Amino acid sequence: MALAALGWILQDTDRAERYLSLTGLDPDALRAGLDDSTVLGSALEFLANHEPDLIRAAEALAVTPEELIEMQRILS
Repeated sequence: MALAALGWILQDTDRAERYLSLTGLDPDALRAGLDDSTVLGSALEFLANHEPDLIRAAEALAVTPEELIEMQRILS
């Protein structure tokens, strides 16, 4: 679910740039961290901190916003 959420984030250029800016990741670090729970958790934290994106991501991934938040807690 976290990887799918990250994919959703990266589909939009502005959103992807905001994610990278807020996390301090660059594209190389992001690619290298795709199997790292910290990196995946950062995607869910990014969504949790911006409700409009959280809701749109949940709809796109066919899950509830609460499920995304719970997964973020698990990865933290």
